[in-house]
Amino acid sequence: MKKGLMAIVSLIAAVSIAGCGAAEQTASTPQTGGDANAKPKVYTTIYPLEYVAKRIGGDHVEVTNIIPIGVEPHDFEPTAKDMVALANADIFAYNGSGLELWVDKAVGNLDKNKTVIVNASEGLELLKATEEHEHEHEHEHEGEAATEEHDHDHGEFDPHVWLDPTKLKAQAEKVKNTLVQKDQAHAADYEKNYAQLAADLDQLDQEFQNMAAQAAKKEFMTSHSAFSYLANRYGLEQVAISGLNPADEPSPAELKSLVEHVKEHNISYVLFESLVSPKVAEVIAKEAGVKTATLNPLEGLTEDDVKGGRDYLSIMRDNLETLKVALQ
Repeated sequence: MKKGLMAIVSLIAAVSIAGCGAAEQTASTPQTGGDANAKPKVYTTIYPLEYVAKRIGGDHVEVTNIIPIGVEPHDFEPTAKDMVALANADIFAYNGSGLELWVDKAVGNLDKNKTVIVNASEGLELLKATEEHEHEHEHEHEGEAATEEHDHDHGEFDPHVWLDPTKLKAQAEKVKNTLVQKDQAHAADYEKNYAQLAADLDQLDQEFQNMAAQAAKKEFMTSHSAFSYLANRYGLEQVAISGLNPADEPSPAELKSLVEHVKEHNISYVLFESLVSPKVAEVIAKEAGVKTATLNPLEGLTEDDVKGGRDYLSIMRDNLETLKVALQ
């Protein structure tokens, strides 16, 4: 672990210990005592969880996403200020399955009598990280050992579960149940808001099913291996330039093989995302003589997304339109 993170963990431990003597509420009882009108403080680690917490909690909760706007979450490391703020959370919801490398140490030092911790991917059927690469390139990778080691550092499983709307619905239900548990006075509103969100996600799922059923091709190339859950849900096949971490870059031999793959498989677009450099995708597209387009993994919003009022549903529908074109 980095020295900076060790210092942060020590700090959060000190804050938690200091508060333990005063903490009387348990995670299994509703919110009582203190300011009866205080809103539950919900902290999340990624945008999709922030989105569902705000949709379900509405005006009854305060939701804070720890990872700032425009920051790619794979290598994010919280500051001491972030961790002190987290110590005051009533609910801490994180994605899990290896996405947030800093979370395990952090949650180990939270006061469980105050903060309910929600591992949003726990209990979901997860795809193994190694499965990401079964169909990526039909050649032997020069950098395969290094890539596999890096993916292992990010966990055994692919963490990008939210790109399957049915799995995000399951994550949202965990958040809803926790809000009901902590704030029973507004339980009916939480249930109602979740039901509307679930209906919206079901509709989105149906739209993707319709798109995939009408697609002339099933294979798409993307800048990093974030879309396996989407591909698995809708019978598509992802060909990824990089592994689970978008910072990984292919070797020259891999680049050549990717260009050949594009040509041989009649791939019309190389898709890249908004929070990482499109340089490698653009090189492959140029060499193969094809176009580029954006496919957003929704790991976070950009400033333009926020200014434009875009959210999970609108961005996913943009992704749907992109795939509709790319798969023709």
